[in-house]
Parts: sequence; structure tokens; C-alpha cells
Amino acid sequence: MRDPRGPESLEGWWILHRMFRFDRLLWESVGEKRRAKIASRTCDLFEHMHAGEDGDIGLTQLVGHKGDLMLTHYARSYDGLAYAQMLVDKTDLRFFLEPMDSYVSVLEIGMYDATGKIHADLAARGLEPGGEEWVRAFDEALASQAVSPYIAPRLWAKIPRRRYTCFYPMDKRRGESTNWYMTPFEERRKMMHEHGLIGRTYAGKLTQVISGSIGYDDFEWGVDLYADDPLVFKKIVYEMRFDEASAKYGEFGSFWSGVQFSPTQLGVFLDGDSVPALVE
Repeated sequence: MRDPRGPESLEGWWILHRMFRFDRLLWESVGEKRRAKIASRTCDLFEHMHAGEDGDIGLTQLVGHKGDLMLTHYARSYDGLAYAQMLVDKTDLRFFLEPMDSYVSVLEIGMYDATGKIHADLAARGLEPGGEEWVRAFDEALASQAVSPYIAPRLWAKIPRRRYTCFYPMDKRRGESTNWYMTPFEERRKMMHEHGLIGRTYAGKLTQVISGSIGYDDFEWGVDLYADDPLVFKKIVYEMRFDEASAKYGEFGSFWSGVQFSPTQLGVFLDGDSVPALVE
């Protein structure tokens, strides 16, 4: 049997990141009564999005010149992302928000180890690769992974409520001499296993959300990092630079980082007199 060329994956929330520049001077030129009304109505919308079972919203005050506000939307369907985008665009607050960037993806749990084990098990059972019985057995084995107590909660967990956030997209290199996708499956599986071991050393300090974006956006994956100490972002990304999967094959897009705050703190962000808090 040939090695599987690509690992299977399990998908959960659809994810939309939207980055905006906030025109604070224009906002300040509006009367106080109108500002309060806009802030209140938008806050109500964001609280409703956060409380619902079919999605979530995360608000981040970005640090740096690439934007001021990042909205992270979770939805159970692709249509749900479109609806969330429309709801935000219908608010009067959008008059003061200039879109700077966005990213579309779907929460993904890669199954390198599981895929290899399933293929090995089916081979040991003497099933013909690609045959009807093989496909049925493979689908059953993969379905059992989706409901495991370790994986299922990760597919539909709400946005981590930790103070600091970092988001970046990434690719695996496809150069003429170094091409991730032409590397044998077992070598890729081993590298990803070693890559994961680094992440596990940050257990408790960091929450990571990986999303797939092949076919939806310019890169292949999106990475969200959440922590209570922003230095953790520097340490884990730097350490992973020495990991073969990243050092040899990783290519990265722009990084956005900032301070996460609660929907109820939207007015504080808009006023600009202090940094909004994460009060949950």
C-alpha cells in the first residue's frame, strides 16, 4: 500500500478575522449623545453574538500601525460568517471603521498520527486500499476520532478568554528543491509530531487555535494564540523557528497582536481614555 499523501482533518467552527482602523478623530467630532447611542447598540449586538450557541465573537485592541480593532467571529456554518459580517456592517459604528485586512478559515484538527495509524490498521486487516470495504472502515475509524472526549470539545470550544491575542497565517513551502507536499507522509508525520511536542511544553501558558484556509484565503492555515502574558508569543514562535517543520518548510504572513477585551468594554475602547478590560 502506498503511503497516504495527505493527513485527514476534523473541522469545527468557521472563523472570520476582520481587522479595522478606527477613525478616532472622526468619532470625537460626533456629538456625545450619538456616540453613546452607537456604542450601546453595537455593544448589545456583540454581547448577543458572544452569548449565542451558534457562534462567538472576540474583540482585540490591536497594537501597531496595521489596525486598531480585530473582530474574530466563530460560526457553525459558512453562511453564519456571512451573516455575522453583515450584522457588523449594518451598525453605525462601521462609519468609523476602515477595513484593513481579513482572513477566512475553519477550525481544524490535523490527524497526522491518527491517519497513519488508521492506514496501518486497515493494511493489517488485509483490506484493499480504496476499495468499498476499505473506505467504509476508514470513515468509521475517522468518525470515532470526531467524538472522542479529547477531540470533540476542541472542535466547538468558544474563543479562549485570555488577555492577549496573536494571529498570523502561514504556508508550508512548495519550492523547487524544498517542497512539503512532495515529502513522504511518514517524514511529515514525524516532523509534525516533534512540532507538537514543543507546543505541549507551553500547556497552561498558552491556548492555540489552528484553522485551515486552503481554498478560502491567501495562506493555508491561520494560527490564533491566546495567553495571559504576551511574552509567551515571542518565546513559542521563536522556539518553533528551530523546529524542522518550521525552519525548513514554514512560510509566514503578517502578525497581528493585541489586547483582548469583553464586549461590555466596547465603550471604553471607543472613548480611548484607558485600555478596555477582559472582565469575564
